[in-house]
Amino acid sequence: MAKISAINWFEIPVNDFARAKKFYETIFDFEMKEQVWGNTRIGYFEWDREEDGRGGSIVYDPEFYTPSVNGPLIYLNCEPRIQLVLDKIVAAGGKVLQNKTIVAATFDLGYWALMLDTEGNRIALHALE
Repeated sequence: MAKISAINWFEIPVNDFARAKKFYETIFDFEMKEQVWGNTRIGYFEWDREEDGRGGSIVYDPEFYTPSVNGPLIYLNCEPRIQLVLDKIVAAGGKVLQNKTIVAATFDLGYWALMLDTEGNRIALHALE
């Protein structure tokens, strides 16, 4: 039986690709691979395709995407500890909207936080610690 996941792929709209790429590379400590398809520029988050991982990207295409603080809310993985990512957000040009908060005290679901990226997108963060 195949594993089922609520997420197959996500795309975060950006207005300034270079600025957004630098922001996400800085807070997650990795080099974002990029690709151009016509007028669309894409930067990929790390994910493990071989182990049924789910992935996503930042995308610049002003005719199709508009960054927003009111759009869908995605949760990015911040393992091993959410605070490691939170500590980098402001210096990288983003804003912390909600500090580290326990998901549910009665369940072992870890912690979440909320940020505003350099493009004006509201993004949630999650980790078990």
